[in-house]
Amino acid sequence: MTGEKNLTTLIQKMSPELHDGEYVFTTVKTTDLIDRKDIICEFKEPEGITLILKREKADNLNLEYEFIASWITLKIHSSLDAVGLTAIFSSELAANEISCNVVAGYYHDHIFVNTEYSEKTIKVLKKLSQSYPNRR
Repeated sequence: MTGEKNLTTLIQKMSPELHDGEYVFTTVKTTDLIDRKDIICEFKEPEGITLILKREKADNLNLEYEFIASWITLKIHSSLDAVGLTAIFSSELAANEISCNVVAGYYHDHIFVNTEYSEKTIKVLKKLSQSYPNRR
C-alpha cells in the first residue's frame, strides 16, 4: 500500500490524534540497558543516540531531559516522498507560536509539541484541515 502524495488530500484528511501521556527526548551513549519496547524513536548522531521515550520510563531510568512533549499522530498514510505536508502544518503551527518536532514514520507523520500546547495544536491542525486550501 503506497502512501498519499496529493497535498490537498494530505492536509484535508490528516486527522490529528493526541496520544495519552508525556514524552521526552533524551540522549544516551548506548541503549544496552533500555528495553527496545520502551523506545518510541531512536536516531543515531555522532554525539550520541537520541531517544524518544515516555517520561515515566525516562524517570525510572534516571535519564536527563529538558523538553516534555505531547505526541500527535497525523492519521493519514502519507508517502515518504510527498511534498509540502510538513512545510504547511509546521508553518501554521509557527504562525500560532507553537514549536514542533516532526518524525516521519513509514505510515504516518508524528509531531511532538510542548505539553502546554497540545490542545491548541490539535485545534490549529483541525482548523487547517477544514479550511485548506482556502485558508487565511
